[in-house]
Amino acid sequence: MKQICLLFFVSFLLINCKGEKENTKQSEPSRPNIILILSDDMGYSDLGCYGGEVETPNLDALAANGLRFTQFYNGARCCPTRASLMTGCYPHQAGIGHMTNTPNNFTEHDLGIAEYRGFLNKNCVTIAEVLKDAGYATLMTGKWHLGISDQSKWPLQRGFDKFYGIVPGASNFFKPTYPRGITYMNDTISITDEDYYTTDAFTDYAIRFIDEAQNENQEKPFFLYLGYTAPHWPLNAPQEDVERYKGKYMEGWTKLRETRYARMKELGIVDQEWDLSPQDWREWDALSEEKKKEMDLRRAIYSAQVDRMDQNIGKLVDHLKEQNILDNTLIIFLNDNGACAEGGELGGGPKAQLETKEGYFLTYGGAWANASNTPYREYKHWVHEGGIGTPFIVHYPKVIPKDKQGQLVSEYGFLPDLMATFIDVAQTSYPTEYNGNEIVPTAGKSLVPFFEGDNKEIHLEPIFWEHEGNKAVRLGKYKLVSKWTRKRETEWELYNMETDRSEMHNLALQQPEKVNEMATMYDNWASENHVLPWNKIQELYRDKRNREKNQ
Repeated sequence: MKQICLLFFVSFLLINCKGEKENTKQSEPSRPNIILILSDDMGYSDLGCYGGEVETPNLDALAANGLRFTQFYNGARCCPTRASLMTGCYPHQAGIGHMTNTPNNFTEHDLGIAEYRGFLNKNCVTIAEVLKDAGYATLMTGKWHLGISDQSKWPLQRGFDKFYGIVPGASNFFKPTYPRGITYMNDTISITDEDYYTTDAFTDYAIRFIDEAQNENQEKPFFLYLGYTAPHWPLNAPQEDVERYKGKYMEGWTKLRETRYARMKELGIVDQEWDLSPQDWREWDALSEEKKKEMDLRRAIYSAQVDRMDQNIGKLVDHLKEQNILDNTLIIFLNDNGACAEGGELGGGPKAQLETKEGYFLTYGGAWANASNTPYREYKHWVHEGGIGTPFIVHYPKVIPKDKQGQLVSEYGFLPDLMATFIDVAQTSYPTEYNGNEIVPTAGKSLVPFFEGDNKEIHLEPIFWEHEGNKAVRLGKYKLVSKWTRKRETEWELYNMETDRSEMHNLALQQPEKVNEMATMYDNWASENHVLPWNKIQELYRDKRNREKNQ
């Protein structure tokens, strides 16, 4: 039993196998390869092409030759986003209404309710399962975070032919273990190399898997899901990258927000009339010189993590060019939630661990996260725009017209649209039944019309969010939003996203009819999908802990 527990305390996992018997259905050569790249805990404005000062020439190039969506939405937190992204459903429908279970407690977030089990259920299908049945090779490297307690919940058992990465939510980048040092590693790989870094390794194995898939059958397209953990904590980056950013942030977060805000307006990422949201934290000049140097370093390491990820994306793109498959490859890049304010205003983790290969919960803090989310409100966890807005880049030379490349798309979309889009380009269909289980209908709409230059609104129906009592509805130009504060939820706030996407002018008192209309939509959605109020979820957690304590 002890050995079994050790196995399931997974911190780093390499699986490189051919999986189940290869589907005999052959695909048409014209169908594109699909690459989905997800970053982790990055702010809306961190990339150069979204207004940031971090050097991201490779993502900038994909954007310049593709499209940038300015209003694409994620799910506010790591695993709910991944559940929705991977299944095309709302996270509650997929079984992850709150969080996934952890290596420290395999049932921590399993509340015994279908919508709150902490792992993907069997009433949803993954993109990999759908595309594998459609004749695609299905490949994954990076972070899974969709179930850990047994192998039936891992990537190879949910449609992927090959997987290399971490099953839980985070790890040290140089030594992918948990704080207690527990690790299970496949005996065919060693991470004792001084230069080992997860971001590099995820890319190297992505390239390796692509080559293996191409060698096995060049006529068979591939789907690659590349889930980087960068720039999620801990603050770990190769020193040569850190050195290029040290000292660049000594003017502080106030100046950085103002500079980014101006650049974003120049780029058209934000409207000239939208206000810059208030600064949530103390003024930079209130810090001592010693603390300023520490905070500059924390931000430098974070930026180096983003930079290193971009370098690796460039390496992947260069390989696609060398193999002459870039033009027939759809590449989509997005982030899983807004910037992370965990660790408090000035960050978590000891200063002594900065610029070392140590650390687990080592963060850059809320003040820098506020700058990363310029100009929007709130952070990871919340569903104001700073929590759910993501950069979203599409590169698809075969389909995006030349005269549209480099343009912005201002119509909004959200995570389930990825399932619908991939089904569209793969020329397949979404199942109503899979392996004997009834499948929840996807909530998404195909984004292909946007790729082809048709920018008509696709979501005529409302779309919804709920995470930890933070909830929202988007319907056309209006957004209804509320946050959980201490022991209660705030009153509904109403915003016009066309004139005020930074959510500075609450229209709830002026338009009570619209508030009631959209609040009713939310209540109906929550009831239909068994989305429970946060105080009820907290009560269930308390009952669960008491039962376990008394066992």
